[in-house]
This record gives sequence, structure tokens and C-alpha cells, in this order.
Amino acid sequence: MHRLRSNLRARVFPDHWSLLFGQIAFYSFVVIVLSGVVLTVYYEPSLDHVVYDGPYAPLRGVPMSRALESILKISFEVRGGLLIRQVHHWATLVMVAAITLHLLRLFFTGGFRRPRRAGWFVVFGLLVVTLGASLTGTSLPDDMASGTSLAVLDGVLKATPFVGTALSELLFGGQFPGNVIAWFYPLHVIVLPAVLVLLFVAAAVLALRHRPAQCAGPGRTEDKVEGQPAIVAAVKSAGLFCFVAGITLLMAATATINPVWLYGPADAANASAGVGPAWYLAFLDGSLRLAPGWEFVLWDRTFSLAILLPVGLCTLFLVLVAVYPFIEERLTGDRRHHHVLERPRDNPIRTGIGVAGFTFYGVLWAAAAADTMALQFHLSVNALLHAFQVLLILGPPAALLITCRICLGLRERDGEIALHGIETGQIIRQPDGGYVELHRPVLASRTVAAPAEAQQLEQQAS
Repeated sequence: MHRLRSNLRARVFPDHWSLLFGQIAFYSFVVIVLSGVVLTVYYEPSLDHVVYDGPYAPLRGVPMSRALESILKISFEVRGGLLIRQVHHWATLVMVAAITLHLLRLFFTGGFRRPRRAGWFVVFGLLVVTLGASLTGTSLPDDMASGTSLAVLDGVLKATPFVGTALSELLFGGQFPGNVIAWFYPLHVIVLPAVLVLLFVAAAVLALRHRPAQCAGPGRTEDKVEGQPAIVAAVKSAGLFCFVAGITLLMAATATINPVWLYGPADAANASAGVGPAWYLAFLDGSLRLAPGWEFVLWDRTFSLAILLPVGLCTLFLVLVAVYPFIEERLTGDRRHHHVLERPRDNPIRTGIGVAGFTFYGVLWAAAAADTMALQFHLSVNALLHAFQVLLILGPPAALLITCRICLGLRERDGEIALHGIETGQIIRQPDGGYVELHRPVLASRTVAAPAEAQQLEQQAS
């Protein structure tokens, strides 16, 4: 313990702004846990039917479950209950966004390379578990929006060959809608939060085991870290927690989210209109919308590509994201330890692959709102979906090529600056009558490591 404290005192932490996403995710999780503890005191995880007789007049006399009744009680009868509900929901959105941005930063800067490959899996696990916790949490109110989402989930499970029917019966306890809250409530309240705590602890331990990764810059090498002492980093981190909590409270107090009283109780015979999935799960809904309605019969079973194709495609996409560090290491043969992060332009292929994957995800994400866009812009839904299908196929390779060209152009520009200096915009006339532009030389102490193009230009000039 004494050795650990000594190491922490002597440790220097980089202070680049992009390194804060992990802390924001953890502090959002703290806010989620604190608000969730309050909500569990009043929430009733029961599907027993009651007749609502609370202060919200439009729903008086409407049959509903005790779960939804308790949510309405929290919103309208418990002092500060609506604020706590919205803090819980907004903090979840902030946490998912922070983990996603942290994962993107690790990818585009090469932060997953040795010795930090395990850290990549931990962050990816945080994202997947957080999505699971969000899905189970949004299903607990038993309102029309969550009921429609569960109906879609039940349809996807039942359309999955061989195991789909068994999974549906296991999840819903028999015929839909069953008592799904009996499964989701302990998962959301106990199991998944415990897994998230373990993953955050694992991320902290892995971060302290190795020299901190830092962005390239003056005085920063594989063996030398430039940053701030541990005590300064701790003070700034405490301030960041206050900032995250304050922003979350501000959003919860000024912006309504998930107004279950407007949706009404869940009804297996009806579906909600105008309510889409949460933004972090929209790509799954978009994949279902873009899949062609093809079917074929094999072994006396009907297989629907409208379900198999999106499920398989999204699963493959997530698997490729998880194992990408191994794929890149195998293709490049780079097994060295790296403590200085790369600029995206310095690795055009990886950056292009990342932008292509982001384009693939973005098309699926946008397709989930095809009906809303068609209504707002007076377009045909079918034409819009066909356009998204074409974009899903042609968009990623086009994004890969365009991004690689942009990165190569930026690297060539860096090489010119390293060789000739920075353009000043000042034109002078030479004694022979010619005109040249003055260039300000770049100090070696202020330059990032010169790219290969600059070295080649220097060799050619010499």
C-alpha cells in the first residue's frame, strides 16, 4: 500500500482534454447509482393490474400495472421525484456518449496497441454492459413506448431459427408479454451495475499498471511523460465530477425526457406512434428497417432474412470492433509497446477504416428515423429507405477512400511545413526580379515527430 501511494505521488498524468471522456463516464455512473438508489425505494416491480387514481387527471380510471403506477407516483407525488427520474435518464445518456467517445479516441489515436489491448476490451465491455443496463431500465416503466420495444424484441427472438422460441419463452416467462420485469429488474438494479463496477475497477488498475498514454508533442517521448502531478490531477478530477453532476441536474431541471404519462400503459394489442428507440440503440432498429423481406424454406423451416441479416450484420460489426486490435497487430506485425498516441492523419488506413465503420453505423442510425424524416420533409418512406440501402453499401468504401486521401494530403502538408517552414503571407522581390513568399522556420522543439514524407523531402533536397 505504501509503495502504491508513493507511485501515485510520483506519477505524472497527461492533461489533454480528450483523456477526460473516461472520467466523465465514471462520474455519470456515480450519478446514475445515487439517483437509482432513490428510485428503488418507490418503484414497485410488479405487473399486477390496478386502476389509476392519482393526481394526473388524463389517466384516472385507466387500468395499468403497479410498475407504471409507481412511476407516475414518483413523477407527480414524491417531492423531487420527477427531477430524480430525469437525472437518472440524462446521466445514462451522458455515460453512453462518454464511453462511445472514449472508445473512438482509443481507436483513432491507436490507444489500443500494446500494452493496452486489455484496456480496449474493458472499454468495449463497458459500452456493451451499459447498453444492456439502458435497455433493461427503459423497459421497467411498462408504458406504451417500452411495451412496443419489447414487442419488437419478442418478434426478433421468435424469428431467430432454432433457439428463438426458447429464448422468447425464457425471457417473457411464456406467452408475450409475460412478466419480463421479473427478469429485467434484478438485472438492472443488481447484476449489471455490479459488472460495471468491476469493469471500472479493472480499467483503473490497467491504467495504473502502465505508463500513461499521451498525445504527441514537445518533450513527449516513449520514455518521458509530460503532464501534471497526481495531486493536481485529483483536484481537477473532483472539479470535473461537480461539473458533470451540475450539468446533469441542469438538463434534468430544464428538459423533459421519457414522459411516460403521455404514452399511457403498455398494451400488447397496440403500438406507440411517434416514439423511436433511444439514440444509442437506433442502429438496431435501422438495420431492421433496411433489411430486405426475403425468405427461404430449409429443413421444413422458414428463414427470414429480414431478421437474420440485420441481427447477423450488427453482431458481426460489434465483433469486429472488439477484435480489431488483434487484426491490426496481425496485419502490421507491430508488437512494440507504444506510450505516445498517433494522430489520425499519421495512420490513414486505420482512420479510413474507422470513418467507414462510423458511416456504416450512422446510416443505420439515420434509417431508424426514416419515417420521421419522410413526414417532416414530405418524402416517400420507401424511396428514403431505398436511398439508405444504397448508402449503406456504397457509403463505407467511399468514406474509406476519401478519408485516406485527406489524411495523405494532410501528411504531405506537414512534410512541406517541416521542410520549408510555415507560410507567412509576406511576398518579397528578389534582386533578379522574381517574387518569393517568406516562410517562418518551425522550431524543432515545437514540432511533432516529422512524418515520413518530410524525411523523404529532406533527402531529396540534400
